Amino acid sequence: MAVVFGAMTAPTSSTVAEELRGAGLRVTAARVALLETVRDGAHLDVEAIASGVRDRVGHVSLQAVYEALHALTAAGLVRRIEPAGSPARFEGRVGDNHHHVICRSCGAVADVDCAVGHAPCLTASDDHGFSIDEAEVVYWGLCPDCSTARSS
Repeated sequence: MAVVFGAMTAPTSSTVAEELRGAGLRVTAARVALLETVRDGAHLDVEAIASGVRDRVGHVSLQAVYEALHALTAAGLVRRIEPAGSPARFEGRVGDNHHHVICRSCGAVADVDCAVGHAPCLTASDDHGFSIDEAEVVYWGLCPDCSTARSS
């Protein structure tokens, strides 16, 4: 598994259950465990999430994990990112229009806060009449470990 940066602290299970209810979702042990796993990690793929859920509650099918991720993403409790050449990843940091930096070598992913001030990535040269409320930027490069390894 790739090294990840920017993990968020997970709230208590009761808070997670309240968030699920507030989003109109049924509260199950697997959904609570999934949301906690996503929030404890950062930019996890489905296999890593399934493993984390199984560590918390025992057996859960991969199909159940996919279905729960779909429901949590649709409810805005989880964000799905899809870096080119990589499986989809999921994170608990939602609603703040942050971006990502990804290592071309090892696949490490880190959060990058949205640019402030004059930010061309947030102001489209032609919005084609759209009401824009989010911009997605992915920065690609080498993480510090891979940069050091290459220069050695």
